[in-house]
Amino acid sequence: MSTETYRDAWGVPHLRAADARALARAQGRVTAHDRAWQLEVERHRSQGTSAAFLGADALGWDLFARRARLDDTARRCFARLERQDPGTADWVRAYVDGVNEGLAEGARRAAEFERAGLAPGRWEDWHPLGVWLATHILFAGFPAKLWREEVVRHLGADAVGLFATDGPGTAGSNGWLVAGSRTATGRAVIAGDPHRFIEEPGVYQQIRLSCPEFDVVGLAVPGLPGIAHFGHTGHVAWAITNAMADYQDLYRERLRRTATGGVEALDPDGRWRAAHRHVETVEVAGGTPVEVEIVETARGPVVIGECETGVDGEAGMATDADTSIGTATATATATATATDAGTSSAVDAGAGTASGISSVGPISLRYPPRVTEDLGMSALLPLLRAREVADVDRALDLWAEPVNVVQAADTRGGVLHRVAGRVPVRSADNRRRVVRAWEPGHAWEGWYETPYGTFEDGVAVMANQRGPATPLGVEFAPPHRADRIRELLAERPVWSAPDMPAIHMDTHLASAAPLLDRLAALPDGLHGSDGLHGSDGAEGSDSADGSDGSDGSDGSGGSGGSVGLTPAAADLRARLLGWDRRMAADSVEATAYAAVRGAVVRRLAAQPAFAALAAPPAYPEIFRPWLSLTVRIGFALEHLLRAEELYGIDRAGLVREALEEAAGGAFGPWGDSHRLAPWRAYDPADPSTVPVEPGLAGDHDCVLCTSAVPGITDLSARGPAARYVWDLARREDSLWVVPFGASGVTGSAHHRDQLPLWLQGELAPVVTDWGRLTRDTGLTDYGEHHKDSQDSQDSKDGKDGKDSKDSKDSEGNDDER
Repeated sequence: MSTETYRDAWGVPHLRAADARALARAQGRVTAHDRAWQLEVERHRSQGTSAAFLGADALGWDLFARRARLDDTARRCFARLERQDPGTADWVRAYVDGVNEGLAEGARRAAEFERAGLAPGRWEDWHPLGVWLATHILFAGFPAKLWREEVVRHLGADAVGLFATDGPGTAGSNGWLVAGSRTATGRAVIAGDPHRFIEEPGVYQQIRLSCPEFDVVGLAVPGLPGIAHFGHTGHVAWAITNAMADYQDLYRERLRRTATGGVEALDPDGRWRAAHRHVETVEVAGGTPVEVEIVETARGPVVIGECETGVDGEAGMATDADTSIGTATATATATATATDAGTSSAVDAGAGTASGISSVGPISLRYPPRVTEDLGMSALLPLLRAREVADVDRALDLWAEPVNVVQAADTRGGVLHRVAGRVPVRSADNRRRVVRAWEPGHAWEGWYETPYGTFEDGVAVMANQRGPATPLGVEFAPPHRADRIRELLAERPVWSAPDMPAIHMDTHLASAAPLLDRLAALPDGLHGSDGLHGSDGAEGSDSADGSDGSDGSDGSGGSGGSVGLTPAAADLRARLLGWDRRMAADSVEATAYAAVRGAVVRRLAAQPAFAALAAPPAYPEIFRPWLSLTVRIGFALEHLLRAEELYGIDRAGLVREALEEAAGGAFGPWGDSHRLAPWRAYDPADPSTVPVEPGLAGDHDCVLCTSAVPGITDLSARGPAARYVWDLARREDSLWVVPFGASGVTGSAHHRDQLPLWLQGELAPVVTDWGRLTRDTGLTDYGEHHKDSQDSQDSKDGKDGKDSKDSKDSEGNDDER
């Protein structure tokens, strides 16, 4: 049987081959044909070589990738895979062979290569693992530990909870499973949408993989064989959400130079031991090459800070008494400022070195694949071969990273709700903050057993809230999305696959309640009195217990909240209190709410109580979004407004000022300012060719999670990177959609043809009848390639540029939004 490629009406590839290896080769080849530019960008990112053609904007990521040793980790993981699971290693190798067969032709179709001066390279066997690792290395949000370190340092440990949320750069998802007892067919339905940075082309690839062993449709990650996260075999289907687990640690190191030019690290037993050290050069298009020192201790690679010379500036002559970057000159000061919990002191967090220079390191990163040399690739083929939930369950025992909550169901009535992935057992301090590498008590001591979730009334819902993964994490998403999905599912006893997109598109914003409660408590007239006024128009408040602290005083003695409103502000307040709390694209009130919210966020960020957090230490560029005070306040606003007391800040006064500021503006529909802002790897040759992106409904805490960054921008860089509905009664009744299209070739017919569906909440049918598909003869046999009728448009200077790549990696950077 020859390898065959078919396409549906949306250009989605359906592949058929004689065996799994030939199928993997075909998958690599069709991906290279459709998404050559995307593949090469991701490969270079995994190697830390993307600045060589993307320029200085990509340097921050490349430095991190080199220092974290992502490419070396991928090599080690593949070498272990060859030893432990040669069958899967050979399957990955077949995918790489396919990529290399298709890359030249794919590059010829993509104008970005010529514009960037980039020739397609050759993929090595470990590169798919590198792409997977680079895609998910920030998934668990370990930079949040740097933020918590600063909060504890300046405000104390009790303040950490005020800012506890799913953070600025965390990937999230909605997912729900409705068992057969609640569906019209008697078989389960699984639906949801992963929330990631919206990229063009997209991070998920709709695909079908068929051979005598299995026939699976799903959403693949370009660069990795198989279907890892969202798939339907015809017998069993599965989907994931981010478990919000904490499985990566940061260690503050003590390093010193040796007389021979090496580096030593102080270990918990008090002994100095040699650390790995070498130097690499990062090429930068249009700039000067940058040398980066790679250091790895027994904990892991150093990703922040450097090893300095000795105190006297004499390299290689350091003694045990020398300080290193990030440590204090006076242990007495360190002891005096240490927290009751015994975690790192303010001095260790960056107060200075012996030379008086402000410091931020050195800090090493310990992450599971670097320790175990395992990225969970052995789970992929068993997932494709699964025929019931028990098979999926066994496959997930092999899953490593990222740590997910998985929901699965089969045609026999079986259902599954569990956590999958590897989380180390270690001290609570490791999970919360940066810990001292030289102190005992911070070693990893095995791995947690992954928990299982439950079903309530035939339904399981996960939206990154606290759930089965609670023992494994620190910060989770607020419960709003999950609660709203459950509320919607409870509205009717029986559901079907076509009903699910309405849930995808729900725009109710429960997190608006604390600010609206504050507005309701403001005095009415220009000379209003103190105290609460009736919640005029505020019926239906989402405040669960009324403990929102809206007493007008905040314990500060300030009088700002008791000053009456101008007529314009009073009118705006009345409109907002009568608002249905839906962030609909055509809602003017949604825009007004966002304006007031943004003004409150900016005023809170300007308060003297938070001033120290407004200027964090000079951490590497890639980590800065996690340390932005404005971004952090924006995402944690409901906590800050509901706290019983907030450092004497007159929150009522700030809310009144924000309302007055907003009342002076004019508002259009929410979709006018809340527009899609996708990431593209390369600036366009002609900026005027960049498409005007559409307006959106939704917001960060809506089920329709299109994240703005309150206080910074209404634009949305993160949202549903795909939507799916898996029907276990009839797979052909399943549905899917991606934000743009199946093709990564700018100007091709299927580059952006799904965008109208995605915007309206519609999904395309999953076609499984081979007779309804069109054969792509150019991709049938090895060495033969197809150039479709749309390729005449490929010579147009692409519409492929916007922000720097680092804005993809962590949302909310003030400069990049």
